[in-house]
Amino acid sequence: MKTRAITGFVFVLVMLVTLLTGPYTFTGFYIFLSLVCLMEFFTLIKKTGLRPHKLIGYIAALVIFASVAGRHFMAFETKWLLINIPLFFGIFIRELYKKSDLPFSNIAYTFLGIIYAVVPFALFFSLVFISGNYNFHLALGFFLMLWGNDTGAYLFGVKFGKHRLFERHSPKKSWEGFIGGIFTSQLVGYILSIYFTDYTLQNWLVMAFIISCFGTLGDLVESMFKRSIDIKDSGSILPGHGGLLDRFDGLLLSAPVVFVYLYLITY
Repeated sequence: MKTRAITGFVFVLVMLVTLLTGPYTFTGFYIFLSLVCLMEFFTLIKKTGLRPHKLIGYIAALVIFASVAGRHFMAFETKWLLINIPLFFGIFIRELYKKSDLPFSNIAYTFLGIIYAVVPFALFFSLVFISGNYNFHLALGFFLMLWGNDTGAYLFGVKFGKHRLFERHSPKKSWEGFIGGIFTSQLVGYILSIYFTDYTLQNWLVMAFIISCFGTLGDLVESMFKRSIDIKDSGSILPGHGGLLDRFDGLLLSAPVVFVYLYLITY
């Protein structure tokens, strides 16, 4: 428990520092997170006997982030993302030279790793630039609402949890905990609206609701994935917490939806 608490405190501190020290530190940190999460995903898939194309996946991750960052820092046009298309064809071509009984499974999991572990971080990264300039309020608010949801779900689940949410995938999660998570996330959203006036109270509450629903879904999907290959943690990079996929499972599905919502109300 002590190791877990120390690791959690240090990691939260690092995340806050990368947010507050400016766009370049923030960019480097989230490139690192996306690459490590992709590495964890590919490592787990290899336990099933499949062989995703790791090198091409890592290169594609870097190109995606470079394209997105270039759009925000140097006003690159979105068409620069098309540079990934040759890389994607390279996955098919590379598989032609491999002797595999399940070639399309290797191809599919390579694409899935990029979509599941890289694209959400790229979209979350874009949140801080969605108004045109670097603004850490959205990213910080996102994590505060996500942590609020997780804390509320745990506390309400322990105190009142009787009806299982998805027992087959996560035996400890309950409907009561889920509702408690929504409540605490909404409370955090309300507080954020007082201090961060970039968006209205309604906007913050909608974001809080999205994060509660899709953050919980991300947690369940990650649990389903790990149970399907019979492992407890996605990695060991964080002592007492497991891997980065374990820590960011809520972000992976909620960040894209929050980005779409903000994009629709911003443009």
